[in-house]
Amino acid sequence: MATTGYITEKVNKTEALPVPSRLHEWIITVDHKRLGIMYIATSLFFFAVAGVLAALMRAQLAFPNGTLLPPAVFNRLFTVHGTTMVFLVGMPFFAGLANYLVPLMIGARDMAFPRLNAFGYWMFLFGGVLLYFSYVAGEGLAGHGTAPDVGWFAYAPLTERAFSRGTSTDYWILSIIVSGIGSTASAINVIATIVSMRCKGMTLALMPLFVWLMLVVSAMVVVALPPLTAAQIMLLLDRYLGAHFFDTQAGGSAVLWQHFFWLFGHPEVYILMLPGFACASEIIPVFSRKPIFGRAAMIGATVTIGILAVGVWAHHMFAVGLPAVSNIFFTASTMLVGVPTGIKIFNWVATMYGGRLRFDTPMLFCIAFLFQFLIAGLTGVMMAAAPFDWQLTDSYFVVAHFHYVLLGGLLFTLFGAIYYWFPKATGKMLSEALGKWHFWLLVIGFHMTFDTLHFAGILGMPRRIYTYAAGRGWEGLSLLASVGVIFQAAGVACLIWNVIRSLRKGAPAGNDPWDGWTLEWATTSPPPEYNFAVLPEVRSSRPLWDLKHPEDPDWKYE
Repeated sequence: MATTGYITEKVNKTEALPVPSRLHEWIITVDHKRLGIMYIATSLFFFAVAGVLAALMRAQLAFPNGTLLPPAVFNRLFTVHGTTMVFLVGMPFFAGLANYLVPLMIGARDMAFPRLNAFGYWMFLFGGVLLYFSYVAGEGLAGHGTAPDVGWFAYAPLTERAFSRGTSTDYWILSIIVSGIGSTASAINVIATIVSMRCKGMTLALMPLFVWLMLVVSAMVVVALPPLTAAQIMLLLDRYLGAHFFDTQAGGSAVLWQHFFWLFGHPEVYILMLPGFACASEIIPVFSRKPIFGRAAMIGATVTIGILAVGVWAHHMFAVGLPAVSNIFFTASTMLVGVPTGIKIFNWVATMYGGRLRFDTPMLFCIAFLFQFLIAGLTGVMMAAAPFDWQLTDSYFVVAHFHYVLLGGLLFTLFGAIYYWFPKATGKMLSEALGKWHFWLLVIGFHMTFDTLHFAGILGMPRRIYTYAAGRGWEGLSLLASVGVIFQAAGVACLIWNVIRSLRKGAPAGNDPWDGWTLEWATTSPPPEYNFAVLPEVRSSRPLWDLKHPEDPDWKYE
């Protein structure tokens, strides 16, 4: 049993158990690695479901005067699709990454509160089940059921009982509250783990960038989710106890709901994107053979984004008639967020410049992310200008911008993270050939769909319409956008087959297939239950480089 300076090189082997016993072990587990895998697997399942809903909507809009879906069904689809992607895909996926990787990266054996960790996962899962159970019981078990149809933003007065049918909106409300409790519990756990469980020698200045970004994201979750939960409780009081917070016919304010919702909704964009930034900040230096450029500036930019993001919510509300002073303030503050975001993009590009680049699949996804998020940032600055926003609000330009952020940024970094850390979690390598098929099909499909929707929006195509008349100049663009979904689905199918194939007969990964330098690569693949036989001690932000090259104090690849 050989040892390195960090761990005992021995895989934790357990006796083969029958399927019921293995399933029971996963259900009752409090191991951060298993819970991380469960978070990621569940979010990918919901991603597949949301993808099917999106494909149905694009099929309906492929041709003018489409009849595939009735308008009520279309409204339910875009409500459940948006809610799923934001609350059941983006947040839990990166909660899973944080659960799996943060203890490994900081040299700990588990999260600070293992049972709270399990509680967070099961609350998230229960919230997701509640949302989709509305398809069965949205009008009561005696009825035929209906999903919520109020949009993922649920603007008042659509959510008042006089306007919504049955109890479907109640399922939406309860789903958000329950999954939000799970997200908050997970965020508190991540903060406590990072603050109190770092290994000897790991000061805040020496923490991996991934851990820094997860710390900021978790703090944002703790700040941003309570306003949304409060608004949901107020909405329930409106619906069942005669309150009138958002009931305009009884003196309430529909705009008040928008303030509460977007006070969560805009920080949520960065709650989703900062973990993507975290993945890119780990992947790009490894495949550039260079340390991250401007590490201190990256940390400062992250903290600045976290602070600014909670103060720009009303740029989603320029069309409601805010005072001129408010429009000016939120225009300026929104544009200000572009400064730390631009610093990050500059630093990633500077890291790649002059490096010995390796274009493996994780790096390809990160390069595409850089280009696409830059475009998303530029259109975001355009939308930050109130006069421009007045022209294009509620058009497909906004849909395209939003998807450029969350798919062009979130989804591509998500896939890059899967290819990068899959060997650590399973001990098997994913196929590079299938990975490149996945990448190129997704890139082609993504740009076919969302590049064209920018132009459809400029030509006046409203969002949330279930059909449209011919002769308005939207037909070709809408058809091309729908065809792009086929390429995207084919790319995701390549990933699914790649995972199945690799789990069955993938090449052994070894402990450190990418020649990394953070502590998760210092242990076995997959890691043992206890992570490290001997807790590590670090002296720099690149502990594995120090271990592999003790004679070379400088950070460089020979």
